[in-house]
Amino acid sequence: MEWNDRFMAMFTEMVARFHSQDSPAGGQFVLPHEREALASVGYSPQEMYAYVEDYARLGDPSPSTVLLIAAARRSFFLTVQRGIAGSAQLRETDLPSPEETLQDISYLPRIIRKAEAKLYGTLPVGTMFYCSKDREFLRTHGDIHPADFLYVVWGAHGDRQKVISYVLRMMAVQKKRGETNQPN
Repeated sequence: MEWNDRFMAMFTEMVARFHSQDSPAGGQFVLPHEREALASVGYSPQEMYAYVEDYARLGDPSPSTVLLIAAARRSFFLTVQRGIAGSAQLRETDLPSPEETLQDISYLPRIIRKAEAKLYGTLPVGTMFYCSKDREFLRTHGDIHPADFLYVVWGAHGDRQKVISYVLRMMAVQKKRGETNQPN
């Protein structure tokens, strides 16, 4: 079985487990064999639990979106990090505040830093990439898929201007689509 099939089966099992019991958070919820499988793709139990919990409670992000985010992380983990997880977790205070701006776009510095931390596996405990605020930001600033955003951040190699340019292009496309979908 391919890693993605195992990942999807594990996600489905965890969602069922979440619905069937009082669910302790993160590491206690994830079974030992699941921890090993997650570690092989550069995931922590807390990360997976956050996606399971949001999907189980809110129906968002979808399982396929969770898989695509995992694929981006896995690819970065195996190619850039050579299968060795980042050691130093960020602290919440290391992230820009939600109010900070880049090119007059609030929240952009924060989501870029969260995407970098997601790729490196160093998100602060209790912080999720593609949380509800991230989802709102990406949907309203170009309808950007979170996995695409991860790949853009990866490809930018720390160059914020490349990410800003991408977001602005996607916002222009979104605006144009909205205008062409308007009744005449």
